[in-house]
Amino acid sequence: LQGNKLDYISICSPNYLHAPHMKYALKNGIDVICEKPLVLHSEDMDILKDYEQKYGAKVNSILQLRLHPSIIALREKVAAAPADKVFDVDLTYMTSRGKWYMKSWKGFDHKSGGVATNIGVHFYDMLHFIFGELKSNEVHFRDEKTASGYLEYERARVKWFLSIDSNNLPDNAVKGEKLTYRSITINDGDNTEELEFSGGFTDLHTQSYQNVLADNGFGIDENRIAIETVENIRVQDV
Repeated sequence: LQGNKLDYISICSPNYLHAPHMKYALKNGIDVICEKPLVLHSEDMDILKDYEQKYGAKVNSILQLRLHPSIIALREKVAAAPADKVFDVDLTYMTSRGKWYMKSWKGFDHKSGGVATNIGVHFYDMLHFIFGELKSNEVHFRDEKTASGYLEYERARVKWFLSIDSNNLPDNAVKGEKLTYRSITINDGDNTEELEFSGGFTDLHTQSYQNVLADNGFGIDENRIAIETVENIRVQDV
């Protein structure tokens, strides 16, 4: 940092280090590109905005699901539906992790934010992006490997289940030797459809970085609802 000025610092460190690493970069007048989650605590977003103003540097974040063609198409479909149409959504995401997970920083809520933050924050941003402002957030179950609950948005009622426990994988996934199972279904009152976005991820990070270079990246405010969502999930009494 004492030589030629850097244009960007990319933050890919453990979740609990994102905020201090971004502050360090901003304090040195360097723009930031930060992987998810932007921060663990919503109050850190306000601090980072103060740093942006004080030091004249900018925070950019990677919210690549907002760039996925299937998600953009669904958002447009919801926007075109009658204003009083509320969709019913079931979101299930299970991705098995080995014993290393619980022994690493990811196994400690104060360092990772817990399972909902680690594997879910992009989904919560996606739901907000598609269905609007969050109105209600209920947690039905939460432990170190699994969490489930109910979210209500302006245009959707969402039942969600997230887990890194292989014991929760459905039989067809286990028999197929698949360590990840993902299902998102949307019912509009007449039909139920599966949101298929298993593919199409190849270039999303490249596109995200291209947008940053074009001064069109996602900033702090775009992260606020998702960060507040996972923070609320983490602290609710269950």
